[in-house]
This record gives sequence, C-alpha cells and structure tokens, in this order.
Amino acid sequence: MDRLKAQAAKNREAAKVLRLRGRDTAAEELEDRADELESGRVTDCTDAVSGLISWAFRR
Repeated sequence: MDRLKAQAAKNREAAKVLRLRGRDTAAEELEDRADELESGRVTDCTDAVSGLISWAFRR
C-alpha cells in the first residue's frame, strides 16, 4: 500500500509540472490515476508477482 501512496504522490507532482507547461489534459489523466491509486480500487501485486518469478527461475 505504501508503494501505491508513493506513486500517487509522484503522479500529483508530475501533474503540477504538466499544468505549468500547459498540458492540462495530461495533468488531469495523472490526477485521475492518483485518485484511483488512493481509492483502494487498485491492488498492489508486486510482491506476489516477484515471488512467482523467483519460484519459476528456481525450477
């Protein structure tokens, strides 16, 4: 969950930069993605996928 919150914060910072450059549409997309990450509708499967890959290479 910490990775998702960290990514949401990065998305919001990037959206600020894009707004300063006049790219409002792209900034809105990043802010929407940040909202999704913070809402809990997105699941972080990084550890599970990493474990499966490690298991597969050991065989």
